[in-house]
Amino acid sequence: MENQTINSLRAELATLRVVQELGKVVSVEGSLLRVGGLGEAASIGDVLQVWLRDGRSILGEVIQLHGTDMTMLPDTQPDGVSIGDRVALRDHMGIAPANSWIGRVIDPYGNPLDGKPLLRGPEMRSLKNDPPAPAERRAMGKRLETGMSTFNTLLPIVQGQRLGLFAGSGVGKTSLMGKFACQLQADVAVIALVGERGRELREFVENVLGLEGLARSIVVAATSDQSPLVRRRCALAAMSVAEHFRDQGKHVLFLADSITRFAEAHREVAVASGEMPALRGYPPSTAHMIMSLCERAGPGCDGQGDITGIFSVLVAGSDMDEPIADILRGVLDGHVVLDRKIAERGRFPAVDLLRSVSRSLPAAATSGENLLIGEARRLLGAYEQSATMIRAGLYTEGTDPVLDIAIRAWPEIDAYLGDQGAPSVETSFAKLNLLLRRAGAKTM
Repeated sequence: MENQTINSLRAELATLRVVQELGKVVSVEGSLLRVGGLGEAASIGDVLQVWLRDGRSILGEVIQLHGTDMTMLPDTQPDGVSIGDRVALRDHMGIAPANSWIGRVIDPYGNPLDGKPLLRGPEMRSLKNDPPAPAERRAMGKRLETGMSTFNTLLPIVQGQRLGLFAGSGVGKTSLMGKFACQLQADVAVIALVGERGRELREFVENVLGLEGLARSIVVAATSDQSPLVRRRCALAAMSVAEHFRDQGKHVLFLADSITRFAEAHREVAVASGEMPALRGYPPSTAHMIMSLCERAGPGCDGQGDITGIFSVLVAGSDMDEPIADILRGVLDGHVVLDRKIAERGRFPAVDLLRSVSRSLPAAATSGENLLIGEARRLLGAYEQSATMIRAGLYTEGTDPVLDIAIRAWPEIDAYLGDQGAPSVETSFAKLNLLLRRAGAKTM
């Protein structure tokens, strides 16, 4: 602990500069500032600080270079900016995480949001690191305990898997993310809250995470009122923090809520940089930005740990074919769909099993367990196909033997999908085996 503190103090002292590079505002073009005088000192992505004449200052990021001048996108409206205002190069693009950040709530720049002092780590990490070399990455690892029957059995999560969580607003997405943060097996959890409502940050930390969940977590937050620069940086900074622990050989749980707001923030920045909108208003670089972030999660190379990633997506009107959902489905190792109709009848988590899939199967389960998973899906599929006829009283028992079993099993399977107190994977499978046996279905 003493060595960590000394290293952090050295890192803080290393940021002090005898000479400060200064420039000035040469023009204001809408919401963009043209800055001159910094020459070759700044590069794309660097953070600049503009000192206004009334004593205030605003931050921004370099988004274009024009010879000796550069374009800066400020993180707030440029009200009060004047020609000739001083501009300082504050920091190069990066973040310096430390092990002492566990249990803390920070902003995307590594500043504390919980009112307590925070020391930076000894090493500055880029926000856009390369993923582990593809040919050297390990395969996905062991099945993880989640504390929920659905994810212990029917939709297993394994170490190093990347899973998408697709949901509309108000169907329990954030609560489910909190359950993962508290219960899913991991050494440390890094949680990126991108564009969340300001009042929800404290509620998430105190009520959803709680003391036990926060004790192993780092929360990186950027609220909805902040600039697109800060919101986009939130997910990138959180992934860099996760990589810091992965490189120490630890298993990291990375939770991003949500990738949709990350993509929307990138769209605003990219359009301001001159990129033209293409797919439903999103610029072409959106797909690469999302895929690059997701590829950084997953299994590490030999000597590294793993990053198990869960990425939430806000799907407007349950449109699973909207651009962000479509991009993520193609790059992740499975997806979970939360359905509003299921939530409205009071079952949480509101997982639509038939529209969800985990690509860790069948390898993550034994042959007997795969038999149970297949049988449960078969019965749910049979019931859903005939649900309207069953509810209308038009089905006569004995017409279809499979449907007869599905009708008997459905209430118990539905309750099983909402079980949030599963003690272990083995217990969850034993419970699933028992309820299928009672209904007369195939069992182990």
